Amino acid sequence: MDHTNAILGRLLTLHPKVIDLSLDRMQRLLNALGYPEKRLPPTIHLAGTNGKGSTGAFLRAALEADGKGVHVYTSPHLVNFNERIRLAAEGGGHYVDDEGLTDALERAERANDGEPITFFEITTAAAFLLFSERPADVLIMETGLGGRLDATNVVDDPLVSVITPVGLDHQRFLGETVEAIAEEKAGIIKRRRPVVAAPQSDAVTAVIERAAARAHAPLHLGGQDWTAIEERGRLIYQDETALFDMPPPRLPGRHQFLNAGTAIAALRTGGLWPGLDTAEKALELVDWPARLQRLTSGRIVDTAMPGAEIWLDGGHNPDAGEALAAYMADLEDRVSRPLFLIAGMLNTKDPVGFFRPFSGLVRHVFTVPVFGSEAAIDPGPLADMAESAGVTAEPVTSVRTALRLLAESWRFEPPPRILICGSLYLAGDVLSQNGTPPT
Repeated sequence: MDHTNAILGRLLTLHPKVIDLSLDRMQRLLNALGYPEKRLPPTIHLAGTNGKGSTGAFLRAALEADGKGVHVYTSPHLVNFNERIRLAAEGGGHYVDDEGLTDALERAERANDGEPITFFEITTAAAFLLFSERPADVLIMETGLGGRLDATNVVDDPLVSVITPVGLDHQRFLGETVEAIAEEKAGIIKRRRPVVAAPQSDAVTAVIERAAARAHAPLHLGGQDWTAIEERGRLIYQDETALFDMPPPRLPGRHQFLNAGTAIAALRTGGLWPGLDTAEKALELVDWPARLQRLTSGRIVDTAMPGAEIWLDGGHNPDAGEALAAYMADLEDRVSRPLFLIAGMLNTKDPVGFFRPFSGLVRHVFTVPVFGSEAAIDPGPLADMAESAGVTAEPVTSVRTALRLLAESWRFEPPPRILICGSLYLAGDVLSQNGTPPT
């Protein structure tokens, strides 16, 4: 692992260090590596603001339950870089091991030969080497940022392109309006290749429809060509040729019904539908860490007051705030507990928009540092932003400090419900400190 970390540290120093969206550097490097992107398994390509990871998790669960070998590419990781690259294996996949990752990174570094390239580009090239050299039936591949100029967008013949809900995020790189961001996400649409899109706002729908029409790409649009809703606790999915009454997704939150529906539509559109029984099994088995994950044991949990209910989520934009607040409200309706947030965020996000849905729902917010990112907002200014969103807040030095303050200074019966949220970097740090990293 030390050798792997040394290589990753070296790659982080390459230039341009900042995000600089372009495909030119990526194509040059892939050419030097012998075009591994042209030897990938049939690929499901995902873009969107929210729900990419969960939709991908549903896809993987269904395909593996059907006995298929599945590679998966996601970002960012939570604890270890290896989490970004999941390789197909008998009986289910596994994260790439250190030896395989080190070899691929070294080959990409040699082929790059010191030329300017971003960290995400060169590590994506290494992932393509791994995916191209190991057999699999399907590759599930998330974009890193945007779509049109994302390093993953060198794959020109996907089995199906999938666009999950699009909203405001990463405006510095993708544009200041939801229409501009949608244009970037829709850049994964390829000529005459099918597209599945989750239900979108009218403005985003118009952008996706235009992009699909220009590419002569068959479009399967949520809310029009297919629907997925929660009804009496069940997932009801319908498209032009089928109506399914299915168990609820194992992943909590109303938004997961939509993510599961998007995955079902993608499987059916891509000719990968495993059958109803297998799909139902997948809904009950799917797992995706740090997305409304209940923490029930570990070192961080032991810091909290006895009986406290602790949740962890990496959502970090206003749409994610709405989804999280809705789930916390549902929990409150079922079993009432005082709600507290422990939140850390980056300056590329919209903290006020994230906190606003919690106004009137949360008792208090503790703001904490986010380690591992130069873009972290200091807890003091973040607390001020939370206050301006209509919640009381105070800065503290760490998650553990917040949990100790709650245990020492706040007395409740029943014990509180605590949501740790606002950043995937924070979520990863919590899982690492808790001793429960993704497996």
